[in-house]
Amino acid sequence: MIPYLNAAQLRTALPYPALIDALRDAFLQGAVAPTRHVHRVDEKEGTVLLLMPVWQEQAHMGVKLVTVAPGNPARGLSTVHSIFVLFDTASGEPKALLDGEELTLRRTAAASALASRWLSRPDSRTLLVVGTGSLARYMAPAHCAQRPIERVLVWGRNGERARATAAAIREQGLPANIELDVATDLAEAAASADIITAATTSTTPLLKRKWISPGTHVDLVGGFKPDMREADDDLMAAASLFVDTFAGALAEAGDLRQPMENGRLQRSAVLAEMADLVHGRHPGRREAAEITLFKSVGTGIEDLAAANLAWSVLRPAG
Repeated sequence: MIPYLNAAQLRTALPYPALIDALRDAFLQGAVAPTRHVHRVDEKEGTVLLLMPVWQEQAHMGVKLVTVAPGNPARGLSTVHSIFVLFDTASGEPKALLDGEELTLRRTAAASALASRWLSRPDSRTLLVVGTGSLARYMAPAHCAQRPIERVLVWGRNGERARATAAAIREQGLPANIELDVATDLAEAAASADIITAATTSTTPLLKRKWISPGTHVDLVGGFKPDMREADDDLMAAASLFVDTFAGALAEAGDLRQPMENGRLQRSAVLAEMADLVHGRHPGRREAAEITLFKSVGTGIEDLAAANLAWSVLRPAG
């Protein structure tokens, strides 16, 4: 029987320091991650099936299967369901099934923390989390594993949800010595932050250039479609821009595509992708006062790295 690694097991097997290093190693080694397949399987319901394959020679391959069913909240179900299947590359033998949601949430947060090694200031002390969805609660512990954060602020449009997200962040393993507060004024919170991580599904810009202090690192992980925006054109034009992969971010990220289409941003403004940072082909942050911005939409390399780490920890003996 193929082992199933559930969300609780993945939380234990994928602590952020180890996962961040595993992602670094995966980007160093490289992998083949074709563009995801998107299939609309129910026109009436709007249900979509996504297939995301990835493989490394002489190692493992995998595919993440994701379903998006907009009508599910009315059924009392989550809109998104996902699972990752891990195989042996040479033999094709299936090794394990993994909870896709926990895998995705943890590797997304870890990828942002990995990029922060090169893009945020080493003395960053204040982190602002923008958003109150599932991903937001994962971002703070990951960033705190990378930088000496002393204070975390959480902002959301709904104050009650922001307070609930702050409580969930603490439950995710935020060290007790880190101060945790809910911000009521986004402009004020953004101006005070050394690192800002936005994990929303907003279709209008939330972060404005005029709020951002010199030396801030901005991490945009929520907008994963061309019609989504988390930062305004002025911020995108002023920042030094980096992405997880050129192929994915330039095709899917509204924060890049929209200002490119309206003439505010040139393709040359996107300086490097994650592989360039880990290989040392780009140094990342070059000045203390520089505003840096990392835009991610996700890549199968990260899924496979997380699955490999989980399997190395949880695979049955023998």
